[in-house]
Amino acid sequence: MAFVLIHGASFGANCWDELVPHLGAEALAVDLPGRGSRAEVDLGKVTLADCADAVREDVEAKDLRDVVLVGHSFAGVTIPRVLDLIPDRIRHVVLVSAVVPTDRTRVLDQIDPEVRHLVEQSITDGVYHQTREGAAAMLCNDMDEAATTSTLDRLADDSAALLSETVDLSGYRREIPRTYVHLTRDRCYVEELQQRSIALLRPDVIDLDTGHMAMISAPEKLASVLNTIHG
Repeated sequence: MAFVLIHGASFGANCWDELVPHLGAEALAVDLPGRGSRAEVDLGKVTLADCADAVREDVEAKDLRDVVLVGHSFAGVTIPRVLDLIPDRIRHVVLVSAVVPTDRTRVLDQIDPEVRHLVEQSITDGVYHQTREGAAAMLCNDMDEAATTSTLDRLADDSAALLSETVDLSGYRREIPRTYVHLTRDRCYVEELQQRSIALLRPDVIDLDTGHMAMISAPEKLASVLNTIHG
């Protein structure tokens, strides 16, 4: 049994650092292409298929089975591709304020207009670069100064193309149990959009009173949810 943790946009595997010590089983935090251990990959060429393949590679390298697959934010569009690649290894899917737009649409078309404006302003030459000021407003509203600084220090550039690639959600048709962790103070993936994702997926739903980066601002609370699911 193991947790496999997939980060969202503008972060790498180290966004899970506060959470991992509280988990009750082995945990693998994956770096998607262009981040962390895969920083040598050209962000301008990264696709959603590449992201899913990176998860598959890491899971197969450790031969993990009976996996609880945990995806945060933008990972909501990577997870269904992972489910199609290694369905027999996945026991349960947990989506933490995960972006799940309508199938065959673009993520950029589905996000809150105010957030979309900030995102579009942050794209240069195919790279999405969040400013510390913008990220603080969207991601750190439930954090103290130390946690905010730590979060912002982990910001990473991302592929702008992933935001405009047409999503393929067919993997969610598989009969694999799933839970959506609804973050009630989220200013990034706001309430209306979380509810839209929940309606599309029809998962079990668990509420957490946190902002978008629950794994940093409330790691013990999130770990409690995951450990209960894993149990």
